[in-house]
Amino acid sequence: MLYLWIKALHIMAIISWMAAMLYLPRLFVYHCDAPVGSQQSETFKTMEFKLYRYISSPAMMVAWIAGLFLAWDAGWFTQGWFHAKLLLVLVLSGVHGVQGKWLKAFARDERPHKARFFRIMNEVPALLMVGIVLLVVLKPF
Repeated sequence: MLYLWIKALHIMAIISWMAAMLYLPRLFVYHCDAPVGSQQSETFKTMEFKLYRYISSPAMMVAWIAGLFLAWDAGWFTQGWFHAKLLLVLVLSGVHGVQGKWLKAFARDERPHKARFFRIMNEVPALLMVGIVLLVVLKPF
């Protein structure tokens, strides 16, 4: 029964993490167009910080902890599909870290990239998620 509770927690954490990972670059797109020092820019700073600090980062930590417990409990550390999934989750975690770097740049009133760049980067977490879900559900190898 503990396994199912941890699995439910893991799924909720992943949903929260992915929602934040997909929304933050969209905020960056709009933030690029906001004049530096404007009320709109300051509002975006607050939204971005709270999304990253209070939703995305805690959700990522819970997803990792719960996911590692599930993998240990089910004995997946020797499975090829799990190694591939783990690699994609590591890349997703790296994207999370890069989003934090961009957030800090926006907080300093810098515009690290153009809005088009963030539109493209908005798709990266979604593509990683597709790969992760396919590996978990299909367990192809």
